[in-house]
Amino acid sequence: MATLTYVYSDSTAVLGPLAHLAEPHSYDLCSEHAERLTAPRGWEVVRLTPEFVPVGPSPDDLVALAEAVREAGRPPEPAHVPEPSATGEITRRGHLRVLRGEGT
Repeated sequence: MATLTYVYSDSTAVLGPLAHLAEPHSYDLCSEHAERLTAPRGWEVVRLTPEFVPVGPSPDDLVALAEAVREAGRPPEPAHVPEPSATGEITRRGHLRVLRGEGT
């Protein structure tokens, strides 16, 4: 992985290690595209790293994935069904009322 940054004022494309923060005019590239990168006519390409090795997930990535899986595996909270009032009204929203039907 690599980060491509354009420096328009110098007509330069800088290709370096994967950036940790997003910057304007920066784009993350896979290793294949980083190696094949060409610049427009009149532009210079500066490669800060001669080889771009594929990077595996970081410990932070793995922790985030584990948290997402844990959250998805939790049983859903039971839905709260309000008790009807004396008129059979369950809830009201503006001028609309939800009434408990016959047999429910």
